[in-house]
Amino acid sequence: MIDTVIVRRVGANEASACISALADVLVDCVEGGASVSFMWPLSHDKAQAFWRNVAEGVARHERALLIAEDANGAVLGTVQLVLAQPENQPHRADVAKMLVHRRARRQGVAQRLMAAVEEAARAEGKTVLVLDTVTGGDAERLYARAGWQRVGTVPNYALMPDGAFCGTTFFCKQLDAA
Repeated sequence: MIDTVIVRRVGANEASACISALADVLVDCVEGGASVSFMWPLSHDKAQAFWRNVAEGVARHERALLIAEDANGAVLGTVQLVLAQPENQPHRADVAKMLVHRRARRQGVAQRLMAAVEEAARAEGKTVLVLDTVTGGDAERLYARAGWQRVGTVPNYALMPDGAFCGTTFFCKQLDAA
């Protein structure tokens, strides 16, 4: 595990300042085969446009953005908490785009991001979290180890970056109130 990794929530201005670094992480993950809503090849411009939209959502308090950085301030990973939910679900949030650059994998970064996003959810008064991930992937095992409950799988739900179909497994987690 990288002891010098700092995981923190960033505000709208800081999110905007991190767009290029976050785009690098996203492009790396897609290039590495992660099914995270994008196809390969993914241009840096398209990845930056995605992160600009995320930063705008942070500014509107529709999402929380967390980043993992090394001691030099390089972004190693990120995760989002989608706060904007229908009015009958004020207690719920979605965990989205949990991404770790390939150079930082298998060092505890994802585990730390997940713990931090759960704390951010508690701070926002959220007690039910939901996420989805590629069936059979490393992230599925990570979530199960972190105490998330597997609630179902949908075959052929999405495409891998190379165009192959993949199943998606849905998870939820009940949190104690802050």
